Amino acid sequence: MNANDKIVLFDGVCNLCNGLVQFILARDPEGRFRFASLQSDAARRLLNGNPPAETMVLIEQGTTYLKSAAALRIARGLRFPWPLLCGLLIVPRPLRDIVYDWVARHRYAWFGKRESCMLPAPQWRARFLE
Repeated sequence: MNANDKIVLFDGVCNLCNGLVQFILARDPEGRFRFASLQSDAARRLLNGNPPAETMVLIEQGTTYLKSAAALRIARGLRFPWPLLCGLLIVPRPLRDIVYDWVARHRYAWFGKRESCMLPAPQWRARFLE
């Protein structure tokens, strides 16, 4: 890993989270984002052994972003039109995170849960941290 890596940590057993990773991969042809599940050793190392259970995490240039801040910063790094979502940064973070937390609380009921973390497709395997 280098200082310019953008690392997305996600709930590896959550179907919504896995779908979002697939969404990011398809819209990031330059390969700016790398990934690891929150259940992985890589995530524990990156987060000093304290991975959060209810949030997506973005580590960008040494700064850790959580919840809606992570999601909007990820959108900024995707192909057009997704960077336009950054306009939502004008909404105060506590209000954005209320919506984020509501979806996070219901994600397993709405989208389901896997028994184990996803295995990346061969063409994307190098973008996932061990």
